[in-house]
Amino acid sequence: MTAQQNTKTIEKRKMETTADHQKKGRQAAGHKTVTGGKTDKALKELEARCEALEREARENYERYMRVAAEFENYKKRVAREMDEFRKYANESLIKELLPVVDNLERALEACKAEEGANPQLTEGVEMTLQGILKVLEKFVVKPIDSLGKPFDPGVHQAVMQREHNDKPENTVVEELQRGYTMHDRLLRPAMVVVSKSGAGQENPSN
Repeated sequence: MTAQQNTKTIEKRKMETTADHQKKGRQAAGHKTVTGGKTDKALKELEARCEALEREARENYERYMRVAAEFENYKKRVAREMDEFRKYANESLIKELLPVVDNLERALEACKAEEGANPQLTEGVEMTLQGILKVLEKFVVKPIDSLGKPFDPGVHQAVMQREHNDKPENTVVEELQRGYTMHDRLLRPAMVVVSKSGAGQENPSN
């Protein structure tokens, strides 16, 4: 083989080598493009998953806040109901005691009005009455102050009207039965007589 043939052979091999390298380069570039496409798709899926989880977290937090607010309202309502129960647990019993108080007050008035009444009896009735009134005070039971006050349908029950020239119209001029409150609740309205300016008798609620 001549020198010229050797040179041609070497150049041919260089060209084949160069072509092979170029082919491998193109193949590698194509592989990178495919891999890059897969990576972008995976990133988009991951972003979508993250957004979905964030939405779920927000919804769970909002649900938790609503449940917490409802539970707080429930605790407040139960506390109010328990307070109401404690305040008025003895209401029925106290209502039953009020007629006893009425009778003791009438008996005391009769003893004081009667001449020659037994002072020991009068004292005993008064002590009994005061003892019951002290018990009522412990449960925040108070009599309604009615005499001389304007008629109030919220706490007064008018039995009749009576003409009074020296009293403003619809003023309580007589108390037939005392009324009572327990805390801020009406136990029993006061039965009263109210003043009027005209003749005759009528119920002021008419």
